[in-house]
Amino acid sequence: MAAPQPLYARIEKQLRRRLADAADGDPFPSEPRLAEEFGVSRMTVRAALAGLERDGLLERVPGRGSFVRRTAAARPVGTLLSFHDQARATGRTPRSRVLRAGLRPATGPEAAALYPDAAGEDAAVVAISRVRLFDDVPVAVEHAAFPAALEALLTADLETGSLHNALRRLGLHPTLGSSVLTARSAGDDAPGLGVDAATPMLVETRSITDQHGAPLEYTVSSYVAHRYALHVDFSVARHDSP
Repeated sequence: MAAPQPLYARIEKQLRRRLADAADGDPFPSEPRLAEEFGVSRMTVRAALAGLERDGLLERVPGRGSFVRRTAAARPVGTLLSFHDQARATGRTPRSRVLRAGLRPATGPEAAALYPDAAGEDAAVVAISRVRLFDDVPVAVEHAAFPAALEALLTADLETGSLHNALRRLGLHPTLGSSVLTARSAGDDAPGLGVDAATPMLVETRSITDQHGAPLEYTVSSYVAHRYALHVDFSVARHDSP
């Protein structure tokens, strides 16, 4: 005879059925409310919610409450699509919280990407660091660097506007790019993203050139893994048997 399921597991099953009929972004009842509804302790409710959060079906935003999450936003890897444009395409409102913005000396990787012919000596960059949000949900921390000649970017709307649109207004069109994908934990970025320090992050380091093939942007974006994804289409390499 099989052992009976723990109470928290039975509650979790009921909540999963409830989530199946909910829309992305719908508010979800709080722990105290669920504890009262099911007649159990908050500890039991917390255990029931843990699996939903782990599977990305539920998200807690500090100070605002819990919300239904259907799927992580996914961007096709082979498409140069800005965060701003992706948010609009999925029916969300793009926003940014500016952390730092100004001219500063280039780091080694920034100098190599943006000034490849100058050996990076005494190079400066326009550096803009922001927390990127879909609606009110923090999705990523973005550290973008541009050639110092583009100081006019600092006068753009860095909170609700698109830097790529600002570049186009300057006559520069992001055209080609390459990315390297890595991973890390949220660490010091956790408070600004409303996640635990151990939360997995997807890190994309990309370089973009303009319509003339000149270096235009070097950006490191760290995405909360359960809030953002990259969609990859690929072909399978042919293997000829000897």
